[in-house]
Parts: sequence; C-alpha cells; structure tokens
Amino acid sequence: MTEKKPGLIRRIFTFMGSALTAVRHAFSLLILVVIISFLGGMFAGNLKPIPAEGALYIAPQGLLVDQKSYVDPLAQILSQGSQQSSETLVRDVIEAIDTAKDDNRITHLVLDTDYMAGASLSKLQEIGSALRRFKTTDKPIIAVADYFTQSQYFLAAHADEIMLNPLGGVMITGFGSYRSYFKDALDKLKITMNIFRVGQYKSAVEPLMGNSMSTQVRDETGVLLNDLWQSYTSEIEDLRGLDAGALSDYANTLHILLDEYDGDSAALSKAVGLVDTVVNRSGIHRYLNANIAGEDDDFNSIGMDNYLSNTRLADKQVSGAQDQIAVVVASGSIMDGQQPEGSIGGDTLASIFKEVREDENVKAVVLRIDSGGGSAFASEIIRDSINATRDQGIPVVVSMGSVAASGGYWIAAEVDRILATPATITGSIGVFGIVPTIDQSLASLGIYSDGVGTTDIAAMTQLDRPLTQQTKAIIQSGVDNIYTRFITLVANGRDSTPAEVHKISQGRVWTGNQALANGLVDQLGDLNDAILVAAEIADLDDYQIDYRRKEMTPIETLITELNRNVAESLHGLGLVSGVNSSMSNNSLLRYAKKVLEPLNLINALNDPKDIYLYCDKCPL
Repeated sequence: MTEKKPGLIRRIFTFMGSALTAVRHAFSLLILVVIISFLGGMFAGNLKPIPAEGALYIAPQGLLVDQKSYVDPLAQILSQGSQQSSETLVRDVIEAIDTAKDDNRITHLVLDTDYMAGASLSKLQEIGSALRRFKTTDKPIIAVADYFTQSQYFLAAHADEIMLNPLGGVMITGFGSYRSYFKDALDKLKITMNIFRVGQYKSAVEPLMGNSMSTQVRDETGVLLNDLWQSYTSEIEDLRGLDAGALSDYANTLHILLDEYDGDSAALSKAVGLVDTVVNRSGIHRYLNANIAGEDDDFNSIGMDNYLSNTRLADKQVSGAQDQIAVVVASGSIMDGQQPEGSIGGDTLASIFKEVREDENVKAVVLRIDSGGGSAFASEIIRDSINATRDQGIPVVVSMGSVAASGGYWIAAEVDRILATPATITGSIGVFGIVPTIDQSLASLGIYSDGVGTTDIAAMTQLDRPLTQQTKAIIQSGVDNIYTRFITLVANGRDSTPAEVHKISQGRVWTGNQALANGLVDQLGDLNDAILVAAEIADLDDYQIDYRRKEMTPIETLITELNRNVAESLHGLGLVSGVNSSMSNNSLLRYAKKVLEPLNLINALNDPKDIYLYCDKCPL
C-alpha cells in the first residue's frame, strides 16, 4: 500500500494540473472573445463607405477558388495581422464586378493582379465574362501590375489600359502537363503497387506503373491542352487586336525577342502589343489621380471586400423574397465520411442536401462542382442524396467549374441539367483500385510475415504479405462492377446506352466544348447561368440565392462571425492588405509538391473498398 501512495498522489496532482490548464485555456478564450467583441463594436461603424464618385479596386489575393479551404476560426483570428490571404472566391469577384456595372457611383474599375497566385482557365474565363459585361457600360477598366504571369495577364487583357512596371514583363509560356514517374524508385524500394483499373485512359496510377507517359494518355492530353490553349490565346488575341497565333509565336520565340530588346521584358511587352504603358508605380498613381475623381492627389476608390459588404447590406434590407435557390459547393477531393471545407465529405455533402430538402423555402438547388473525384463509395452517397432531393420535386442543376470529372461526374450524371464552361475539364469516366504491399521491401531488411488463416483470403488486408490471386480477382471484380454502374447511371442520366457511353469513357477527359459535343453536358455557361436555369425549371421570378455550407459548431459560428466583423473593419480602416503572389511561388516548394503528387493522392483518398473515381490529370 505504501508503494502505491506516491502514484496516487502523482495522479491527483496531474489531474489538478490538467484541470487548471483547462480552466486557464477557457479563461484565455473568454478574454479573447471579449477583446474581439470590443474591437468589433469599436470598428463596426468604420466600414468604408462607397464614394459618391470613384473606382472599384479589385486585387484578387492568392488562388481563385470556388470554396475556401477550412481554417480553424480561432487560428484565423490570431493571424489577422499576418497580412496574408491565400484564397479568393471567384463568385465574390464576379459579384463585385457585376454590381459595380450598374452602380452609378463606380466610374472606373482598377484591376491589380500582383497579389493573385493563380487560377484555372475556367475560373479566369468566368471572371473575364464579368469584365466583358462591365465594359458594355463604357466605364474604363485599368489593369496595373509590377509583373504579369500567364493567369494574371488573361484578366488584365480585358482592360482598356494595361500599365506595367519598367522592370516587369509578361510571361506567357503555354500549357503543359508533366509528371514524375516512380516505377524504378518503387522497384529499388521493393514496394509492389497492385493496380486494378478499367479504361485505357485512366492514368491516375501511371506514375506508379512505369517511367513515362503512355501513348494513349500522351495523345489525349495533347488534344486537351491544345483545346485549352486555343481558348486562352484566341480570347486574348481578340481582346488585344493581335493576329491569330501571335501568342504562340511570342512564347516560342521569346528567347530571340528578348535578345533583340537587350533583355528588357517590359519594352518587349509594349512593342508586341501586350501592354499599353510602361511606367513606374509613381507614374501609375499620377495617371489614376488624373483620370479618377478625388481630392488631395488621391483618387477615390473602394476595395472589393468593403464594396461587397456595403452592397450586400443594402440588398438584404430591400429583399423581400421568400423562395430560395440553394447553391451548394462541392470543391476538392471526394472522401468518405465528414470532411472540412476544401474537401468533399460524402456524409458532409449528403447532410447538406438533407437540410436543403427539409427547408420549405428552397425551390431549386444549384450544385457547383470543382472536383476531380475521389472515393467511389462517397460519390455514391452524394449521388443518392441528390436523387432523394429531386424525388421531392426540387430540381437540381449542376454548374461545372474548373473540373467535374470522374467522381465529380458521377454525382452530376443524373441531375436535371448540366452546365459547363468551355474550359471545364470533365468526363474521366473510369475506375481504379490500388493496394500497395511491402513484403519484398521488408524481406530485404530481414523481416518476414508468416502465420495461418481459416481461408485463403484471411490476410488480404495485410500490406506485409503479397496479394493472393483470389484477392486480386476480388478487387478487380469490384472495379469492374463500379465501372459498369458508372456507365449505366451516365446512360440513364444522359438518355443514352451503356455501350454508347463506353465509347467516350474509359477514363478519357474532355473540355467543356468537347463534352457538349459528346452529350455529357447540356449547355455551356457559368454559375450565374446555372442559377437562371434553375429558376426557369422551378418557375421562379423572385427569389434569394442562399449559399449552403457545412454546419459549424456554436463556438465556431461565434468566433467566425466575430472574425468576419473585425476583418471587415480592419479592411475598412486600411489596416490589412495582401501579400505579393511571389510569396506563393517558391520554386522548390512547387517542385516538391509536384514530385509527391501521386503519393499524396494515395494518402488523401480513403474509400473503404480502395476503389476510386479520380481524375489525376484534371487540375492543370
């Protein structure tokens, strides 16, 4: 007994210490909430108003996305002063531009792309369409930048005036799809990758099977990239009044052209018609002051976040519609169970659709898909929930974003209408399974697995043993079954036959233009077009748009709301700004991410049967 007392005393003090720590953390959180509440109240009235006459300043920060990745609200609050934003919602940019188009207070649009890290062509085209609508009002668009990347320049090309720093340039390189291949490395490590797939174009597992791109995938990818490149170049050449093929010539002869201009990228960009003015920041500021209303050598302007806060508040006060069109965003890899935003959880999205169909105000749903797929099981859970919603008389319209392929197409196949942008990547109707085994690798270290089982497949889930022929047959049978289900549900949804669907499937991917010709989508259009289609199907004239999200806990909701209020106030006071996109473009980090992409894919997907509907080559 005497030997146990010190242990008991130690446990008592440990418990007391843990309890005090918990109380201290709770008290700290309470103090933080009080401080944030105070700050929110202090700054609430300081939201910058829209000037009576001035410019809308749009400076997208980080990546352009359909759904921001989940960040812990408390961590987000603590990082308010970090002056960094890694993602911007595409719909926010479009809403700001479209609202400003009809706002008499907005006389100009100033587009600053220096803070934008990148975006897919589909997202760029959607914003480009909004910029084209803005231009119909004859309000000038002025694009300014220290330097233009390929993505940044696509947006800038829509401007009436493009201004570039003398030390800047326009870097247009073309589209490419290059990957690392691991077969020799896996052989040296003696890791066996057991691959099961249907479709000669289903290339997600190719980096694990060989050391180079297969002929089929090389041909398919070439056709895809050329179609996207044609869309990119033709739009810019039209906007800038350049000859057809001018951008391809620029990229292919850039080394020669730069030599002619002694390496002066900015002077070259102006000479070939890509920019209008080469001037330093002071000169840009003088130009804006001279052309936009303002006082004291400072033109009137309002940033996108503040502008949206003002206009949304005004819209909320005047709107009286009860009927709603719910917009549900499915962005990221499709995974089993509950997942945070930035990924698609099968149970998470199914729960959102359940809430939608139980809401009597919701008359239609628009599902925005930006996903290359993932778990076959999770995709089916989502498809079933979508159909349960349609069975209650609520139409569902799909708006395909940058990517809606493989599992992303599985969940779209049977809805009432499918819209895609011309540059959307879709299709990839194919299936694969992958099970790595490390028995040979362990054996090389002198580690072996042995034992007994009641059946021939008792050890089929053990990675330290080779797969038996029975196990391989079981997994391949599951893959074949999912593929048959896939082409059958596509045939049912697209009023076709499994045989006809098979001809355009086998894992092959298509652009939106090609998908329309193949009957995989109903029409071309963006998210706004999809909302109009949903309203037409539901026979709605007056309605509200309600963006549905994963339900947060009460504390998450509280902190998020406080965070939003403080962030808007700080933006209004000019205390928070973005970071230049160069911080997001570290070459070594991008290289590491590229090399590890196939291995990250294996780690990210969690289908309980290890069967996936995933398009690895879609996010270009």
